[in-house]
Amino acid sequence: MADALDDLAGWASPLLENLGPAARKAAMAEIAQALQRSQNHRIADQRNPDGSPFDPRKPRTRDKAGRIKRMFEGLRKARYLKRSATTSTATVSIAPYVSRTARVHQLGLRDRVDFRNPKSPEVRYARRELLGVTDADHDLIADIILKHATGCLLYTSDAADDSL
Repeated sequence: MADALDDLAGWASPLLENLGPAARKAAMAEIAQALQRSQNHRIADQRNPDGSPFDPRKPRTRDKAGRIKRMFEGLRKARYLKRSATTSTATVSIAPYVSRTARVHQLGLRDRVDFRNPKSPEVRYARRELLGVTDADHDLIADIILKHATGCLLYTSDAADDSL
């Protein structure tokens, strides 16, 4: 996965360098928005970036009648799944106040069931990759970069034609 991102960065960097700072930031903002939307849908479908389903939760001894509780439903909200963009980066992250829970699941770590209670039992959680880049995301990023780069190139070629 990292190799694919390196390849993408290799050919996208020269294209992005030709854009002005405002156009680069607009491209990065669009990439961040698209990635946030993609992560949101993937978390809702409870799928890892490789397409495999999240490991199922352990069965509960008590359930409220008629209620299905979906894991990570709250993390999909815009107030927890944050995006940001600068002229050189597009970032999708989880808000700091819920990042502990997300990190434990992302990496499959050990943690207390109720981390505020020192008497709570410690459990190893299954690895569930909440944030990650899929092959479809690579294609989406490439399309956005090409859209912004060709828009810039068309603009500069039109300006060159006008000067003749």
